[in-house]
Amino acid sequence: MAWILLVIAGLLEIGWAIGLKYTEGFTRPVPTVLTILSMVASMGLLGLAAKTLPIGTAYGVWVGIGAVGAAILGIVLFKEPVTLARLLFLGMMVAAIIGLKVTSGH
Repeated sequence: MAWILLVIAGLLEIGWAIGLKYTEGFTRPVPTVLTILSMVASMGLLGLAAKTLPIGTAYGVWVGIGAVGAAILGIVLFKEPVTLARLLFLGMMVAAIIGLKVTSGH
């Protein structure tokens, strides 16, 4: 169950990271509220997952999911650059997330 909560927390982290762009410096009320709610939910679920999982693993996976997801959505939504090096490093981050899961013992 902790891993499910952690994945949901990571997905919500993607949501608030991308949401930051849409808040336009927290000047737009609806995107701001949705971003803040996503932040609170994401951290809350991370906290619940960390009750069972090692904190280094939980935090690393949470950050990794958020970073990879935000980078991919940045490419798709905001036309950020796509380079072979960038894709390679994103792939390494995915490998690191999988490695943390496999070696966590949970």
